[in-house]
Amino acid sequence: MRDDRLLRIRSAEFRAMSGRVLRATELTSRLNALPFEDEAGKAELLAEILGRPLPGGVTIHPPFFTDHGLRLDLADRVFINQNCTFLDYAGIRLGERVMIGPKATFITVGHPVDPEERREWLSGGPIDVAENVWIGAGATILPGVTIGRDAVVAAGAVVADDVPPASLVTGAKAAVRRQW
Repeated sequence: MRDDRLLRIRSAEFRAMSGRVLRATELTSRLNALPFEDEAGKAELLAEILGRPLPGGVTIHPPFFTDHGLRLDLADRVFINQNCTFLDYAGIRLGERVMIGPKATFITVGHPVDPEERREWLSGGPIDVAENVWIGAGATILPGVTIGRDAVVAAGAVVADDVPPASLVTGAKAAVRRQW
């Protein structure tokens, strides 16, 4: 899925995605139950979740959650702290030396706002995080966002818009945008 199209919920593509979600959930459940020091077991399960071995120097501290796994692209020396969630069906790319604090959430899919459409479609967009970015604890990155090189996303920030390179973004602001 890309940000320029929708996925019909009652479709073969959606059924395939749903099957992968069940498989990824089963694999992450096993990963999160392993003893912390079982590096070989973690590496084996992460390779199965991601569909390939981890790149060099990648650190993932469980618990770790993904709904798909196969569209999570990790570059060298990425660090992912505990309790992070990656809803990656539309694709998530983390560039080299990205650091992610605990409880960060990356969401690439959602539903249209219209009440009738939200039961029929998934919407979404890929997330692209450039090199040397730091994502603080509890930050939420929403569909279609690009975060530029050397940027910092503060703890608890909700990122709905692109982040320029070498900048700091903070805060969570909910505001009425429209009504129906």
